[in-house]
Amino acid sequence: MAFLEIRNLCKRFGAAEVLKRIDLSLERGGFLVLVGPSGCGKSTLLNTIAGLETVSEGEIRINGRRVNELRPSDRDIAMVFQSYALYPNMTVAQNIAFGLEMRGVPKAERERAVREVAETLQISRLLARRPSQLSGGQRQRVAMGRALVRKPQVFLFDEPLSNLDAKLRVDMRTEIKQLHLNLGTTIVYVTHDQVEAMTLASVIAVLKDGEVQQFGTPEKIYNEPANIFVADFMGSPSMNLVSVDVVRANGATAVALARADGEPALLQVADSNGALRERAGQSVILGIRPEAVTDIDGADRHARNVVRVACIAEVVEPTGSDTYVVAKLGGRDFVARMRADADVAPKSQTVFAFNMDRAAFFDPKTELRIA
Repeated sequence: MAFLEIRNLCKRFGAAEVLKRIDLSLERGGFLVLVGPSGCGKSTLLNTIAGLETVSEGEIRINGRRVNELRPSDRDIAMVFQSYALYPNMTVAQNIAFGLEMRGVPKAERERAVREVAETLQISRLLARRPSQLSGGQRQRVAMGRALVRKPQVFLFDEPLSNLDAKLRVDMRTEIKQLHLNLGTTIVYVTHDQVEAMTLASVIAVLKDGEVQQFGTPEKIYNEPANIFVADFMGSPSMNLVSVDVVRANGATAVALARADGEPALLQVADSNGALRERAGQSVILGIRPEAVTDIDGADRHARNVVRVACIAEVVEPTGSDTYVVAKLGGRDFVARMRADADVAPKSQTVFAFNMDRAAFFDPKTELRIA
């Protein structure tokens, strides 16, 4: 039995259904990230777990116990908000200990618990300060400390890093990951940042319009997206998605990819289940990650099916660690990720190496993955 179970959950505000038949489960010590664009329902789902929103239909269980009817204070959860929600007139130590004090925990036990949490979060030197004397990252640590000190069954994080600058976000992301590894806590974490989702999660639920589009490990979500939305949303830069025609060439299945400066390029595909062969003469959507399209020398030596395609490099973007090259393929901008020292010049004829082992194909009407 899963530690956190969400079954057939619906949430309505009047006639508007904002959560639609959500089914998710999380093992004890797991890290579930709810990710999706603004308005997809991820924060509402988190609030139903916390008890801040009632459930219209369905069931939530924590450690085998149904919690639908329980008040937030009776669910043994702790929540870390985007706004930190610290008391400005209290010191750091008082903020962390406040929940314990409200529960009648003896002072000596409270002080010991605060010291332990402060050491874990490396904020011992800040215990006498007030929130106004802290940086954004320090305030976030205090908010986390207030949750950790209670030792709840489940931690809920609602976009906790969105108020921080880019560098501090990376630093805090690493600290949250390390904290989870050290303490083995069960966490549900909401973010719109797919990089946060990929780096933190043991499992990810991708939401859109109140529905789960895909639920699985970060590797599964990234490498085997269930539909076009997931393929496009997860990844930075996002997956290349272009229309191609399925053809038969020399007894094998291939797809024809339009080039702005020549005849279509034929990309042979393995098609082990025959899903593409059945669509010969039809159009499908080819999806391939930028890192699976590179320069010849940077191609994966273990790949079974690398296809070379020559076309004009429209834009070259060096980033230090990589070089991104944009070309016109399939009537759209197509991004390739090449080595930092790849010899590519803007408006030059360039040979791209397509690792077709990494390709995915989607139905243009249903937008579901077919191969």
